[in-house]
Formats: sequence, C-alpha cells, structure tokens
Amino acid sequence: MNTGKYVFAQVLSLVNRYEFQKCVNRYKGDYRTRELNCWNQFTQLFFGQLTARNGLRDICLCLNAHRNNLYHLGIKQSVNQSTLSRANETRDWRIFADFGSYLINLVQPLYADDPISDIGIDNDVFVLDSTTISVSINLMNWASGKYSRGAVKMHTLLDLRGSIPTFIYITDGKYHDVNALDEISIIQNAIYVMDKAYIDFKRLYTLNEIGAFFVLRAKNNFRFKVVESRQVDKTTGLRCDQTVKLLIYKSNKQYPKKLRRIKYYVQEKDLMLVFLTNNFDVDALEVAAIYKNRWQIEIFFRWVKQNLQIKTLWGHSENAVKTHLWIAICTYLIVAYLKYQLHSSFSIYEMMQILGISAFAKTPINELFAKQQINQNVNEQLNLFNFNQILTHQ
Repeated sequence: MNTGKYVFAQVLSLVNRYEFQKCVNRYKGDYRTRELNCWNQFTQLFFGQLTARNGLRDICLCLNAHRNNLYHLGIKQSVNQSTLSRANETRDWRIFADFGSYLINLVQPLYADDPISDIGIDNDVFVLDSTTISVSINLMNWASGKYSRGAVKMHTLLDLRGSIPTFIYITDGKYHDVNALDEISIIQNAIYVMDKAYIDFKRLYTLNEIGAFFVLRAKNNFRFKVVESRQVDKTTGLRCDQTVKLLIYKSNKQYPKKLRRIKYYVQEKDLMLVFLTNNFDVDALEVAAIYKNRWQIEIFFRWVKQNLQIKTLWGHSENAVKTHLWIAICTYLIVAYLKYQLHSSFSIYEMMQILGISAFAKTPINELFAKQQINQNVNEQLNLFNFNQILTHQ
C-alpha cells in the first residue's frame, strides 16, 4: 500500500481484477457497454457499501462532487443515477455472485484455524439460517411474502470459524427455509447446525448418507421410542442423552436409522432445549455448546443489516436486488480479507466504521488500523461520576 493513495483506492487494490474480469467474460457483461462497464459498476456500488450511502442517488451525488479525484480513487468516471440503475437492472447478477464465490474460496481458508467458542472439535461447523428483508409488493411483485406482503429472503450458510458466509441463496419471502438444503454442497464430516424450520427427515437422511452431521432443535410434537439411555451429569444442565427411533410411519420411512436425543436445561432462562443429532461420538455437553453457537448467525444478520446497506434495496427487479445483495456480501468479504492481511486486532465492524469515514484520506492503511498506545493508566483516570462528585463537594 503506497503512501499518498486514497484509503478507498488502497482497499480496492485488494480486489483481483483478473478474477473479476473472468466472471464478466463468462456472462458477456461488457457486451456493447459505453459509459459504464461492469468493473466501474462494481466499484461505485462497493463505494456505496463501504461509505454507507443510502441509495444510488446518494452514491452518484458523492462521486460527482469528487469527480476530479475519481481516477485516484480507482473509479473510471461518475455516471448519473439512471445509468447506474439501468446497469443493475440489466447486467447479469451472476457476475457478482460468481465473484462473491471466488472471494469466499479465498477468505474462508484464512480463518480455518480460528477457534469456536466452547467447542474443542476439529470438524468444520456451519450454521444454516435465513434473514428476511421487507419490501413493497407493489414495487416488487416478484418478491411475494406472507400475508400479501413483499419480502426477500437471504439464505446463508455461515462458517463458525471466522464467521465467513460460505453460501448465499436469494429468494422471495415464500420460499421455505428447508428447501435451501437442496442447494448446498454438503461436506463430509462437517457439522450443520439448524433450528426447527429445517426438520425434514428425508433431507436429513440424505445429509447423513453423505457422511455429514447435523444438530438441530426438536419440535414439540416429535414422537419417538427410546432404544438406549446414557447417564448424564445433571449439574451441567444435561437432563438426558438417548438413542431413539422415529415412531411416525412416514418419518421412520424417510429416516430409518437411529437418532440421538439430548435434553439440556438453561437455568438462566428457565428453558428446556431438546436437540436431535446423528453424531454419537461427540460429548452430549458439546452438542449443547455447538447449538449455542447457532446464535452467531443471528449476530451476523444483525451486523449485516446495521453496517451494510441492505435494509433499503437499490433496485426493484430481481436482477437488481441480487446484484445489490451480492455486492454487499463481497464488501464484507473484502474487509475480512483486509483484516487478515493486516493481522488487525480490530473487528470487521470496527474496520468498516473506520474505512467509511476515511475513504478520501491518504493515510497508509496499515497506519490507519494501528492501535494507539495509551500511556496513562486507565484505572488512574477519574470517571465522570467521580468528577461530578468532586465538583459537588467543592
């Protein structure tokens, strides 16, 4: 990273133009383009995500105000809102989806050795869930949701090592969560953590036959017979660890093998949880810890909605929405890649905040994320309460 380059240009230099162009050529994205090619489209939308712009008009306004510096930012030229909007509507969204897949394959191995909280196993652990983005059904009639409302779903498979999304599938709001299991490439010996919505014994049996494991919550109407029961230490919160067979004829036909049923009591919330898994080797308490980490995907969804611009979508067509969401994911992955390259102790959230307000700065990016040493002992400093107390006594 050279001194004197804008921070945004330094971040953009991490993006592999050759790999991006391969994705463009695959779908002939630059065929008959004049002002705005796919790379310029990507850089402008990436700028919008990184600097938290509210929409296409906001992006174009900011870039036009700095049109004399665009070359140094790495952006070829500014365009008006209608040109950028038309590109989002017509350019194949798979260009950005394929580039996002390339970034996933680049970033995921970098965090492969990251530990998972309270889990000491070596298996890959993934969490599958979806988040819903509310939209206007009048503007997006393709995105039908529940109760005659509009909605877009983003189905995500999150690698718990590094919180890296490894699979993204964008659908309308009526698409059932469990159907996303059909779209995932299952990895042998990996553990897939899911909630009740993903109970489909036919699909779970397919996952079992491939050689993968699952951990999920059991529904309240789950019917079974106990084949074997193992002793548990109830002081740890465990209540039972059983081997069971399904009783319902259809369920038993779809999943003819035995399952493991574990009951765990969460004392802090006075809540009884029942887990189902096909893994008989992992300790029962570790199964509970694995499911506890499922909340990482809820944290990820909340972070994405708060820090990336996806609550308000920058287009109405299915193509524009998928383009927008994939570029948002690409932004997250590029910042995660930057974090690894700099070995930064800042979180991705903190890095996004700093990058957002420093895009036009010329600070070397490694200096931007250098932790400032605090010479004064924080414990010796007066807090606000004590300071006000001193003023009161004077």
